[in-house]
Amino acid sequence: MTICAGEDYKAADALLNQTYREIEKDSDADTLHLLKTAQRAWLAFRDAECAYATADIAGGSMQPMLLSMCLAKLTEKRTRQLRADNACQEGQGVCN
Repeated sequence: MTICAGEDYKAADALLNQTYREIEKDSDADTLHLLKTAQRAWLAFRDAECAYATADIAGGSMQPMLLSMCLAKLTEKRTRQLRADNACQEGQGVCN
């Protein structure tokens, strides 16, 4: 189960990276700078949030599986958020 959870996280991370690269191509310099800043902050949040969420079982046999599951869940959510933001039409303001 731990291996499967790790594979799910790897797949979610690959899709996030693909989505990020697609958005990166279509961004001007100012927007790209903001995207990079937001993504770095989001990565720090995701990692800290999942460490916190699994702190009670740190060192236990289930911790790696639950950590991977948390990382995958938050990564999938971020991918949906980036895609929704990217699909937002100019002039619509905040779309998500």
